[in-house]
Amino acid sequence: MNEGVENDIPAGPTGHDCIQGYLRTLPSRPGVYRMLDAQSRVLYVGKARNLKARVSNYARPSGHTPRIARMIRETASMMFLTTRTETEALLLEQNLIKQLKPKFNVLLRDDKSFPNILVTGDHPYPQIKKHRGAKKEKGSYYGPFASAGAVNRTLNQLQKAFLLRNCSDSVFETRTRPCLLHQIKRCSAPCVGRISGEDYAESVRDAERFLSGRDTKVQETLARQMQDASDAMEFERAAALRDRIRALTQVQTAQGINPRTVGEADILALHMEGGQACVQVFFIRAHQNWGNRDFYPRVGEDVDHAEVLEAFIGQFYDTKEPPRLLLLSHPIESPDLMIEALSEKLGRKVEIAVPQRGEKAELIEGALRNARESLGRKMAESAAQGKLLRGLAEAFGLETVPERIEVYDNSHIQGAHAVGAMIVAGPEGYLKNQYRKFNIRGDELTPGDDFGMMKEVLSRRFKRLLKEDPDRDKGLWPDLLLIDGGQGQVSAVHEIMAQHGVEDVAMVGVAKGIDRDHGKEEFHRFGERPFALRRNDPVLYFVQRLRDEAHRFAIGTHRAKRAKAVSANPLDEIAGVGASRKRALLQHFGSAKAVSRANLADLKAVEGVSEALAERIYGHFHESG
Repeated sequence: MNEGVENDIPAGPTGHDCIQGYLRTLPSRPGVYRMLDAQSRVLYVGKARNLKARVSNYARPSGHTPRIARMIRETASMMFLTTRTETEALLLEQNLIKQLKPKFNVLLRDDKSFPNILVTGDHPYPQIKKHRGAKKEKGSYYGPFASAGAVNRTLNQLQKAFLLRNCSDSVFETRTRPCLLHQIKRCSAPCVGRISGEDYAESVRDAERFLSGRDTKVQETLARQMQDASDAMEFERAAALRDRIRALTQVQTAQGINPRTVGEADILALHMEGGQACVQVFFIRAHQNWGNRDFYPRVGEDVDHAEVLEAFIGQFYDTKEPPRLLLLSHPIESPDLMIEALSEKLGRKVEIAVPQRGEKAELIEGALRNARESLGRKMAESAAQGKLLRGLAEAFGLETVPERIEVYDNSHIQGAHAVGAMIVAGPEGYLKNQYRKFNIRGDELTPGDDFGMMKEVLSRRFKRLLKEDPDRDKGLWPDLLLIDGGQGQVSAVHEIMAQHGVEDVAMVGVAKGIDRDHGKEEFHRFGERPFALRRNDPVLYFVQRLRDEAHRFAIGTHRAKRAKAVSANPLDEIAGVGASRKRALLQHFGSAKAVSRANLADLKAVEGVSEALAERIYGHFHESG
């Protein structure tokens, strides 16, 4: 893609004079340019059909918006990458924006992957499950869904309707009797032969037809089968079919919007107000609404709808597969270029439209209403959050209002399955994509040593910060640390921070206080006397919510770790024991514990277990004996 690279010229003039110095050597070709400040931080990334023509616009002394004028004044150097086509320049520009997060670009800040439903394709009895991430597993994918909740609700109803298994292949192979899902009529129990391969395959085809939008035919077929069962006096079977039809109807009802004329599209509606923006995205697949998500890209004061929406589309689909149709609330700057880029990514034609009438326009109006209401709620929440942060700074004697608060907590049961947790909050509330968990590794720690665990967590945290953001210009450093504990924890954390040369980050310990009562918290700062806030102080409630959120996250992480340890099967750790041999061992002995107690002769008697494997299994459980 990149045919030439030009680096910045030596330090010297800034602003218009600096930019003017590049015009003599710039080619009149497509490419991407970067504007950097005196500390070589990227201010802006842009694309151009003609680099020389685009950069010459910045060299003009007047005629710029306030945002662009400020960006030009801060520019101390520039970098350039030439490309073969403008489409390549667009793709490279969006990639660099996501990577570098420039100060003056429109930036999509929340860019998580979206879950899909996967019907596996590498097993005689396919599994239906939620899938997130790269589509490497064999099978049919349906999505995206806007959230895990939307997928789980749909999967729940699909299990009722089609009775497909959701267990893993290893669990499937080792079942000897139907599980609870079969008893509550959510699975047809193919693992123990309660349904034939042909009938299960038909159920899979019905599920895939429903997920592909051919749901009417599926429901018609089930309705005929229900009537036939009723006529044949098979009332129990008729009732089961009735329940399956209801489950499908419930999926459609929950989806709300089910457009007749739009089979596959993403609906993107933008509302801007008060220097903030909200993009509402609805996912329409197979004539069904698979949920919506709102996004709040970072925008400047003087950007227009076309620039924001085009930047959003480029960054949003950088790592996602676009649909065949994008319905937009506003035109974008370069629709033909975006169509070409998205079509190249998808491998088939992508259309972009701004509908003015009909059902598509109604869909856009609904999405716009959601965007407007979502932004209104967020602005109200941000105003309240800002007031609380100012109150927090005043209560704790901070020099500035904190932009990033990190709250730490530990969770364990008598030292077992110990984890540390960090949550992050700021002017926009909880930043859940910044949450982190820490598996406690210290072998020398005494079980239940909260001081030691907190030391380990903070040590690992600041080591990483010093490595990833030594100049503190990426927004990763906290302005305030909240620690669950009193003077002892505060002293321990202060020691760790001093060891790493970090002495300018404010830290406060939150202790339960008298009788460990909610509302009587004491606050500790290193080298200062503890203090308390008024019982009805909004700042006190705010700190309590932060601490409770950290506790919730720590407890959830601990429970997940403990559940994983409890469900682990020791047979999985033995090389050569796959699903079929594990099933044979469990059927022969009844449990993994019984296998561990078996003698060598009994292990050799199990079908499929060779003498060498029997010795390996015996040795695994008797290494110390």
